[in-house]
Amino acid sequence: MKFTLNLIFCSVLLLVSTFVAAEKKDVPDTLDGTTKVTAEEVIELVESMDDLVVVDARKSSDREKGWIEGSVGLPNTETNADSLAKLLPAKSTPVLFYCNGVKCGRSFESAKIAIAEGYSKIYWFRGGMEEWEAKGLPVVK
Repeated sequence: MKFTLNLIFCSVLLLVSTFVAAEKKDVPDTLDGTTKVTAEEVIELVESMDDLVVVDARKSSDREKGWIEGSVGLPNTETNADSLAKLLPAKSTPVLFYCNGVKCGRSFESAKIAIAEGYSKIYWFRGGMEEWEAKGLPVVK
C-alpha cells in the first residue's frame, strides 16, 4: 500500500512539474545593446529609415500565419554571423527584430547574437506580432 501511494505521489509530482516547466515565461523587459520599441515606433522607424532591415525571428510555421510587411524571415535558430552578414550590408545598418510577443524569446535571442557580432543599431520590438495584431495593424499573409 505504501509503495502504491508513493508511486501515485511521484506520478502526480512528475505530471505537475512537466506542466510548470512547459509554461512560457516572459522574456526580459530590456536587452542591453538594443533600443526597445513599440508597434507605433516600428512604423515611425520604417517610415524614417530607408535602410532599416526588419527581421522576423519566428520559425517559418509562425511566419506563414502572417508577418509585418517588408520584414525578412530569419528564424533565431538560423541567425549567426554568416546569415547576418548576408542580410545586413554593414555593422551600422539599422536592424529591428521581432517575434510572437513577450512570451517568445526568438527576437531576444536573435538580437543577442547581433550584439555579439558587433551590430550597433539594433531595435527590439518585444511586443511582436501579439502587440501588432492587438493594435489592428496590417499583416501580410
